[in-house]
Amino acid sequence: MAETVELKKVASQVRRDILRMVHGVGNGHPGGAMGCTELFVLLYFKMMEHNTEFSMDGKGEDMFFLSNGHICAGWYSTLARAGYFPIEELATHRKMSSRLQGHPTPHEELPGIRMASGSLGQGLSVAIGAALSKKLSGDDKDVFVLMGDGEQQEGQVWEAAMFAPHHKVDNLFAFVDVNGQQIDGTCEEVMNNRDLKAKYEAFGWEVYSCDGNDFEDLEATILKAKANKGNGKPKMFELKTAMGFGVDFMMNDHKWHGVAPSDEQLEKALAQLDGSLGDY
Repeated sequence: MAETVELKKVASQVRRDILRMVHGVGNGHPGGAMGCTELFVLLYFKMMEHNTEFSMDGKGEDMFFLSNGHICAGWYSTLARAGYFPIEELATHRKMSSRLQGHPTPHEELPGIRMASGSLGQGLSVAIGAALSKKLSGDDKDVFVLMGDGEQQEGQVWEAAMFAPHHKVDNLFAFVDVNGQQIDGTCEEVMNNRDLKAKYEAFGWEVYSCDGNDFEDLEATILKAKANKGNGKPKMFELKTAMGFGVDFMMNDHKWHGVAPSDEQLEKALAQLDGSLGDY
């Protein structure tokens, strides 16, 4: 089992990958990807039971779905670093004929990707279907899904949120990246989500809150939730993160939702991130 110090090294390298991938093509979404790096790394390097000999059906292993697909640079880097495909392929991000497009798609047959995402609001529904399928088929593994807090403004999220507890989909672990930022400003300014915890609880979910940029808090909270698996309630996590975490001039600024760093900004950002595992 990976120790926290090792996980931090991987996370720093993933953030370097994100910045270099987005800079390399001149566009992309670095802010949310860097904010969710700890979750990606913890799941794939410690908590999930998964197989890099990838199969689409995911039988007998934990499954992950990225609903807010625009932050895929962080997921691509994590999958490559975990061994799903060559690390050198990260250099093709968002380029012509690449399997690593700006939003993930299974049509390109990239190992680790089971659904196209980017149209916000749909990932929770797909994850519920996968989790329910596992329960009905006697597969005791879990399903994880990541959404954004801006994504909680989509109506389909709430239809799915009603469905999961009604059908006792308690092997579902849904994370909401609560960074308070979306493309046009803060969530409070654009359309205030108000109390997500109270909303999910009212629908019958078990709700947890944790620091999404702290490996130890994040792991302890997930383990606490997993201990309650079997109680009939799906699990929702308020993942409190900072957009652009790891680089001081990017943190908590919605302008980094979808902007590539300049040459000078890339140099300054990389100087703040350890790269001892090696760049691609």
